Amino acid sequence: MVSFSSFVPRKGTAAPAEPKQLRKYSKFSSGLDFSDGRPPSFAAPLTPPPDVRVTTSKLPAPSLPLRKNKSEQTRLQGLMRGETMDRRGVEGQGSVSWWKQLRIWTTNEGARRIFFGIWILVHALVFAFGFLNYALKDNLVTARQRFGVTYEIARSAALVLHVEVALILLPVCRSFISLLRRGPLNAIIPFEKSINFHQATAWGMVIFTIVHVGAHLFNAWWLAEEASTSIKGRVVAFLEVNFTTGPGVTGWIMTVCLAVMVWFAAEKRRRAHFELFWYSHHLFIVFFINWQLHGMFCFIKPDRPPYCSYQQIGVFWKYWLVGGLLYIAERVLREVRSRHRTYISKVILHPSNVCEVHIKKEKTTTRAGQYIFLNCPEVSYWQWHPFTLTSAPEEDYISVHIRCVGDFTKSFATILGCKLSDEGEKEAHGAEVVPPPMNRILPRVMVDGPFGSASEDVFKFEVSVLVGAGIGVTPFASILKSIWYRLNYPQSKKSRLSKVYFFWVCRDYYSFEWFQSLLEAIEAQDLDNCIEIHTYLTARLEDDDLTNIFANDVGGQLDAVTNLRAPTHYGRPNWDRIFQSVAEKHPATEVGVVFCGVRSSAAEDLDSEWIPKALGSTLHTMCNKHTDGKERGVKFHWGKENF
Repeated sequence: MVSFSSFVPRKGTAAPAEPKQLRKYSKFSSGLDFSDGRPPSFAAPLTPPPDVRVTTSKLPAPSLPLRKNKSEQTRLQGLMRGETMDRRGVEGQGSVSWWKQLRIWTTNEGARRIFFGIWILVHALVFAFGFLNYALKDNLVTARQRFGVTYEIARSAALVLHVEVALILLPVCRSFISLLRRGPLNAIIPFEKSINFHQATAWGMVIFTIVHVGAHLFNAWWLAEEASTSIKGRVVAFLEVNFTTGPGVTGWIMTVCLAVMVWFAAEKRRRAHFELFWYSHHLFIVFFINWQLHGMFCFIKPDRPPYCSYQQIGVFWKYWLVGGLLYIAERVLREVRSRHRTYISKVILHPSNVCEVHIKKEKTTTRAGQYIFLNCPEVSYWQWHPFTLTSAPEEDYISVHIRCVGDFTKSFATILGCKLSDEGEKEAHGAEVVPPPMNRILPRVMVDGPFGSASEDVFKFEVSVLVGAGIGVTPFASILKSIWYRLNYPQSKKSRLSKVYFFWVCRDYYSFEWFQSLLEAIEAQDLDNCIEIHTYLTARLEDDDLTNIFANDVGGQLDAVTNLRAPTHYGRPNWDRIFQSVAEKHPATEVGVVFCGVRSSAAEDLDSEWIPKALGSTLHTMCNKHTDGKERGVKFHWGKENF
């Protein structure tokens, strides 16, 4: 484990003094260090008790007992006890009236489906009314006779594109979205789907760009037929219309820019090469400039004046005004916020190439579950990468856990002094403490944010179910820490949240070390059992690992893998039974369900591939299935973190 707590000033500067109390709760940080440097209990090879003999023979490993051992039964959390889980099988809801089905539908699907339904309806109406306008307008008779129906199609698609371009920037105005999330509109508009809305708008642009370009290609061919009677002459005229005229040149530039942005925005390419995605997306500036010029040439003129000309200003600025000004304000705020004084106070290297970074920043107010954008000028001045906060609002620093898989994260970890393991290599002894070099100069970082996310909503419910997959557990670290402070410090902010079920599904048991200190502290201090911790290991273990785990776990008071009282479950969770148990234990309750997971980029990593792709869909289905349609029945509210 690498832990750098010292700060070495650059030439001509003095080491900054430790701030006394950045906020009134800064004393909490000294009460418990959730990022202590000690290796976990499973960091070294698991050692059996003296009276147990463990061999490395090739005999089959002992099979899992049909019933849990006595000590493990006493360690089971309330949701997993026999009287809760083994009472009866999972029952369906049977026939449900249409009114109850409507209540269930509105709990999770209503707002999102209605919002996107209205969005599709707006597209259809704009295209339909635009088509009627261009088909019936009396000063466009010549254009209709010359080009036919492709003229109406091209112009109608252009109207829809104006609406798309006017709204494409709004979902990426993060400060504006975070502000709206705190108001009453959050109950109506699904702001947690802002990125999905941005993507849907982009795909709408792609579709109507294809329609617009395709229709104008026909129009260009009609012009080529008028210009020449020979095939060669028509081809030359067709190319001239496309690549020598103002509308043709600007149109193809915009098409290429849009194609490049969409290509590198695909999920697999974005996760593998975030830098290419980031830089290519700034082609939107070139796109907007050419969009403004595209309509100023007035290539197809109306029958009567006033005629448009290149001397007149196009109409695009009217559509772009609101979204463009908000986006410019967003970028200005980013520059202002990033200039606040920051320095790295601690770096911890966890197994599986996960780097924990503690940052001191002045004038910072955070909320549990939020995320920030991080920039390291020594890696790249222009790249800003999103990371979820793993520190609580009550702490006097902000922290992030970074999984080093991309170019930026690997370079950043190297500059911090972390020695990463090779891809796919398993650490034999977990985390290791490495003495920090005295002459290391930790780099300067710039922080933009924090910004709101779906995880913030967990405090709005009486009961919350938090499900993390792999490194996707990071949003819940901040939430669990905040809950811990609220339980142990009366002056902390109160909430209506009274019960939390935390599920962590991992493929590699070394991953449980990332937040072991936090989970141990919660389990020790949570005397009222307000937080239930359930860990699931989905990996296929080796025979030696199985033998060691059984030898250490049988008769012990702590789990052999996580060092918690709550036992580790092996295999995938039975979500049907889990949701049924929650519904029975909390009738007539609003239950919030939040899931966060990261899809693995390795194709052979089948379990990690399954976790976020299928687990999110399964949880969504379970929320709808176990929501009671009665007026005072239990309701599971689904929320997915876009991580």
